[in-house]
Parts: sequence; C-alpha cells; structure tokens
Amino acid sequence: MSIWNPPRLLDLVGMSLLRDEALAFAPLEDLPTEFFPSLFMEAFHGRHSETLKAMVQAWPFVRLPLGGLMEMPHVGTLQAVLDGLDVLLAQKDCPRRCKLRVLDLRNTGQDFWSMWSGSNVRVSSSSSMAPVAEDRSRTEQPLAPLEVFIELCLNEGTMDEFFIYLMQWVEKRKVSIHLCCKKLKIVTMSTENIMKVLSMVQLDCIQEVQVNCTWHLSTLAVFAPLLGQMNKVQRLLLSHIHVSALERQEQQHVVQITSQFLRLHHLRDLRMESPSFLQGRLDKMLRCLKTPLENLTITHCLITESDLKHLSQCLNISQLKGLDLSGVTLTDSSPELLEVLLEKVAATLQELDLNLCGIMDCQLEAILPALSHCSQLKTFSICGNLLSMAVMEKLLRHTDGLPSLILELYPAPRESYSSQRILHLGRLAQLQAELIEIMRNLGRPRTIWISSSPCPRWGNEIFCHEKTIIYCCFVPP
Repeated sequence: MSIWNPPRLLDLVGMSLLRDEALAFAPLEDLPTEFFPSLFMEAFHGRHSETLKAMVQAWPFVRLPLGGLMEMPHVGTLQAVLDGLDVLLAQKDCPRRCKLRVLDLRNTGQDFWSMWSGSNVRVSSSSSMAPVAEDRSRTEQPLAPLEVFIELCLNEGTMDEFFIYLMQWVEKRKVSIHLCCKKLKIVTMSTENIMKVLSMVQLDCIQEVQVNCTWHLSTLAVFAPLLGQMNKVQRLLLSHIHVSALERQEQQHVVQITSQFLRLHHLRDLRMESPSFLQGRLDKMLRCLKTPLENLTITHCLITESDLKHLSQCLNISQLKGLDLSGVTLTDSSPELLEVLLEKVAATLQELDLNLCGIMDCQLEAILPALSHCSQLKTFSICGNLLSMAVMEKLLRHTDGLPSLILELYPAPRESYSSQRILHLGRLAQLQAELIEIMRNLGRPRTIWISSSPCPRWGNEIFCHEKTIIYCCFVPP
C-alpha cells in the first residue's frame, strides 16, 4: 500500500506563482520569509524572468548570493535580476519588505541556499558562505549605493556576454551601484580595457591582486596609481615584469611603482616572480613598506649584495612566516648577509625556499647556526644547489632539533654526479643508505626528499628504515 505524500504549502505556493507569473507581484509582500529562497531557486532554474524580477524587489535579506546558483552564467536570468534592481533604484524610498543591499555574483552562498531549501538543492559546489542575517542598522538608514560583488579575472579570452552585459549595466549606474571585488586577477588584457573596467570598480574593496602576465615596466608604472588606490590590499603578486633594453625612463618607472607601496597599509603577502627591475633598487621598495610582511617571495632574478644587505636590515621582514628566494643567485654574495637575514626571522619563520640559488658548501655551513634557531620552521627546501655529502650530514644534524620541521627537500649530493654532471643512480643509492644511517643515529623520525630536480614533490622510489623514510625522486639522465 503506497503512502500519499501531499505537497507542502511551500510547493503549492511556488507552483501557483510560477504557473502564472502575472500573479507573482501581488502576493510577495505577504509571503513568509522562509518561502523566498526555495521559490527563488525554482524561478531561477526554470528561468521565470518575471517572477525573478518581482522577487528581487521584495527580497527580505540583506544579501542575495546569486553566484552560488550559477553553474553556467545565463544572461537572461541576470537581466531579470538587474531589471528588478532597476525598479528598486528608481524608487525614492526603500520598499517595506525589501532589505536587499548586496548582490553577490561570486561562487559563494551555497550554505544559504542549502539551509533554506532542505535536501532538494541544485547549487554549484565551491566555498561556502554563512547564512546572512538581516542587518537592521543598515536597512533603517537612508539608502546607500547597492553593492554588487564579482570575481574579477581580466582575460580577453573570457570576456563573455554575461560579463559584458554586467559591465554595461554598471557603467550606466555608477552613482547608485558600487561594483566590488575582493580578488583581482589580470591574465591578459590591453591596458586600455583594464583601465576601463577598473574605473567602474571600488578599488578600496580589493584585498588581493595578481598580475599573471608579462608586462613591460612602463605598463606596470601606468597601473601603479590604481594599485595605490587599492589600500585594503593584503596580498600582491607580480610576475614577469619585463624591462626593455631601450627603456630610458626605467629609474622613473621604478619610483612610480615603489612609491605606491606607501599607501598599502594592510599588505602582508608580497610575491614577485622575476622582478628584474629591482636589481640594485630593492631598498627603494623596502623603504616604502608600511607594515610587517608575513610572506615575501622574490624569485628568479639577480640581486646585488647591496640588495641582500638592505633585505637583512629591513624592519618590516622581522615577522616573516614564509621566505622564498628560489632562483635568486647567491653564489657571490657574502654568506654572513643570509645568516643575518635568517637570524632576523628565526622566531617566526615557517617556510624557507632556497632552491636554485647557487648555494655552495661554504655558504650553507655559514647559515647552519642561524637555521638551527628557526624553531617554527615547518618546510625547508634547498634543491637545485650543489652540496657535498659532508655538508648535507652537517645540515641533518643542525636541523635535527627543529621540532616543527615536517618537510625537507634536499638536492642529490654532489658525489652522486660524474664530472660531466650525469647522475649515477647506483652511487645515489649508496649515499641514501649513508643518510639513513646518519638519521637513525640521530634518533628522530624524519621525512626527507632527495632530488636532482629543483623542486620535487613526488617520488618514484621509497626507502624505509624503521620509522625514518627517505623519498627519492630524480630526473632521468
């Protein structure tokens, strides 16, 4: 005998409103709040434009996390929602029912929709956002500009119809709409289009900036004033800024760029990949830092001994948790400078990457005492440097007392190679056995990667000895 499950009141209301969209406008003012999210989802997935437009005008929450419903952006549904906002913006007084002040088009808000809809959820999977409570202090104030949050990745190849429609809509409503984003990523786009898009964005909302494209130094100098307006930025990544041999205003461009750091009072994470323009000028940037950094990355470039000296003396690097100098040639630098740098950050440093730095035995020996003081160190990588077996043994002994160290990535010992720099696997296996014996005598279980590649993460051979494990990965000759 089958059990009849009668439809819920919510289902009946939803079916009625969606069946005849002309009826949607009248009852929404009196519709219980808990009905809105589920009904909105049904209207959204069914692309009932008139119902969506009406529901936006009566939305009883401060935030509408629309992005959490969009597996594939659809211009028609976006247009319906924006048409509803236009009606709201045209009204002098906020409707009695409507609390909407934020339209969130980022891929967030799944918890909000799940909480209100029960188990029948059709949302895209991504990071979650806590359900939004009504903020009466905001809704009772005179109407401020409505905020629209987006994920902003500037890439000519991904400027689809959805993005273009949204930008055109915002451009016509700059006074009443604040376009916001937390993370700005620039992949490939003309300077003209970048400026046009960013002219519509509230720059002081941005907390993370990634420039993942090859720019000339002059282009970065043009972008720099906009960066200075992003005064909430906490994380900044600049990659592959190219300096032309014919660039006559190089010094002026560097000043234009580094001076904007004076305005970044919240910067905590600074990552610069191949910043060739900083060679001999690192002090200009360091002097402009306004707050202590937590992470500093300067990779794959040349720096002078003067640069390294200024870095070791900089007050705003004394609280570093992460330091990455991979690919920065230190062969001819005084080892005392690197030692001073490590002593300065010893109390807080958790990750240290010195891959492909041209570090020799004498330099590593000089920094071992400072390295042994880095009591918070969790990850240490020094691959791609030519180190002897004797110095590697000293390294193991000096780092043995670091209680937090859980990942160590070391190069294959120099003795593993022939004079023609060919890796001998048999010799490498013999040296591994010696390293295992050294660690067994030290008595503390450890995990170590030995590799001939600059930055190994996966090994193809595992050598076990009691609780000590050496992962060995190598690049075939």
